[in-house]
Amino acid sequence: MKKILLFFLIIIVFIALFSLVLALVHNTAMPIQIGEKVALIRVEGIILDSKKTIEEIRKYAKDSSVKAVVLRVDSPGGGVAPSQEIYDEIIKLKEKKKVVVSMGSIAASGGYYISSPADMIIANAGTLTGSIGVIMELPNFEGLMEKIGVKTVVIKSGRHKDMASAFRTMTAQERKILQDLLDDVHDQFITAVSEGRGMEYEEVKKLSDGRIFTGKKAMELGLVDELGNLNYAIKKAGELGGIEGEPRVVSSKKRIGFWDILSGNLPEELMKKGLTTVRLSYIFAP
Repeated sequence: MKKILLFFLIIIVFIALFSLVLALVHNTAMPIQIGEKVALIRVEGIILDSKKTIEEIRKYAKDSSVKAVVLRVDSPGGGVAPSQEIYDEIIKLKEKKKVVVSMGSIAASGGYYISSPADMIIANAGTLTGSIGVIMELPNFEGLMEKIGVKTVVIKSGRHKDMASAFRTMTAQERKILQDLLDDVHDQFITAVSEGRGMEYEEVKKLSDGRIFTGKKAMELGLVDELGNLNYAIKKAGELGGIEGEPRVVSSKKRIGFWDILSGNLPEELMKKGLTTVRLSYIFAP
C-alpha cells in the first residue's frame, strides 16, 4: 500500500513540475540563454496603450546580461500620451543600454516619435516614416439627425463642455480652441524629435507638416541613420553593446489562448479597438 501511495506521489510531483515549466515557457516565450544578449522589443500596429511595451523595456533595463535593445517599430502611430510615455521610457533605458530602432513597413507619426530618441535608427529603403503632425477627427451627425427627426438636449455647466459634440456644428471660437490645442501638441512632437535626434528645432519644423518619407529620403534628411533590415539592426546593436561575434537575441511574446478568449483576458489594445472616442493622435491616417 505504501509503495502505491509513494508511486502516485512521485507522479503528482512530476506533473506539477512539468506544468510549472510549461507555464513559465508560455508566459515568457523566452528561451533560457547564457551570456551577453540583445533584447528585441516589438511595437506593432496602432499605439493605443504603453503598458506592455514599458514593462518589457523595464525588464530588460534590469537584466545585466542584456547589453543592447532593438526596438522593432512597425506602426503608423497612435495616441499622443502612450507615444510620449514610451519615448520617456526609452530615454531612461539609454542611460543603461544602447538602443537601436529597426523600422519595418511603416514607422510614421507616433511610430517615429518613439523611435527618435534611439542611439541609432535603421530603416528599410521603402519604409514609410515621418508624418510629424497631430490629428483629431470629429464626426458630425447634425445633418443626419435633422433628416430622421431626432434632436439632442444638452445640459452643461461650462460654455465649451460639449465642444466636440457630434450633434451640432462647431463654432469658429471652438475651432480656434482645438486648433491651438493641436498646435501645442504638434510643438511637443517637434521638440521631442529635435532633442531625440540632436537636430535644430527649426530644421525639424521644416519637415513637420505631416508629410511622409521613404526610409531612403528620411536618411538624406537626417531622420534616419542607416538603411538595413532587422538582422542588420541586431548586429549593429550587438556592436554598440560591446558584444563580440553574433549576438544572442531574446524577446517576449504574449500568446492569446482559447482560455483567454473565453475568460475575456485579452490585450487592452484589442479591447479598445471597438471603442470610438475623441482622442488626440500622432498617427498617419490618410
